[in-house]
Amino acid sequence: MSNIVSHLDGISGELAGARYGLKATLVFFISISIYNVIELVILVLSTFRRWTGLYFWSLLLSGCLGVVPYSLGFMLKFFTHASSFLSVTLLTVGWWTMVTGQSFVLYSRLHLVIRDEYILRRVLCMIIANFFLLHIPTSVLTYGSNVPDRSPLFVKGYNIMEKIQMTGFTLQEVIISGLYIWETTKLLRLGSSRQNRRIMHQLVGINIAILVMDLVLLGLEYANFYAIQITLKGVIYSIKLKLEFAVLGKLVDMVHGHRRPGTLGNDVQLYSLQHESSPTAPASSSGLLDNINFSHIVRDGTKQPHTPQNDRCPDRKFIVKVSDLIKRRPP
Repeated sequence: MSNIVSHLDGISGELAGARYGLKATLVFFISISIYNVIELVILVLSTFRRWTGLYFWSLLLSGCLGVVPYSLGFMLKFFTHASSFLSVTLLTVGWWTMVTGQSFVLYSRLHLVIRDEYILRRVLCMIIANFFLLHIPTSVLTYGSNVPDRSPLFVKGYNIMEKIQMTGFTLQEVIISGLYIWETTKLLRLGSSRQNRRIMHQLVGINIAILVMDLVLLGLEYANFYAIQITLKGVIYSIKLKLEFAVLGKLVDMVHGHRRPGTLGNDVQLYSLQHESSPTAPASSSGLLDNINFSHIVRDGTKQPHTPQNDRCPDRKFIVKVSDLIKRRPP
């Protein structure tokens, strides 16, 4: 199989001489990708109270306008005689939305554990910069590798750039997930509730699983298993989106599992995060927090009104109540 895959010449190749087993495997991967997105869309639309916010739209669009067109684009390219321009345009738009959309999903929930605006701005700048540095050159080489009288230099350039962009986007997701895991482990050390600690362990486990899947894709890329890698990528990204939805579900379980405040330390507790239309409430760029304002913080058991000083809590450890955005689960 490795010989067949290596003869594909990256994005410019075809599957005309491939064995039936390889073709069946690619069709299976593409089918699983689309199925996962359909299931995810149903779950998201039936779970969110309000269809708004960066988290909601990045999760939804990276599936509908990312994984689906990306997978269909490669299906048209490998299994039909459709125009190369059509298939490449479809898979390129899907690739942009899928990869950068996944990063925005990670970024939007990073606000749940990090309140340092300096770090959050730097992460956002990294995502935007990588879009222009990695997506644009790769797309130019993709189109250049698929014109009828293509130059071998385009194909060679694409095969090099493909590894660079894969490495760059993997590092980007490793950084964002690493920040989340680092801050979540701090919460693990501070929390006193056994159930909350169990959920936090699960959140860390999900993030580690996402990182492992990224490394699997990167390994396939450097091993030159091109056809397997690009179709498996759709499967893995659809699974990662479903795992992201599972992360949100765990946070909801954490909130609805307790009637009393969850202790985050001896002197800092988050009592309630309620939806208010307060002119003094701090703005948040997080999709999960767009419609949620910090209303009370408890210190030494005493409830205090929200003030800017409360926002500068030394440890910046927060458990976010997302019930204003998520439909309450039946008991």
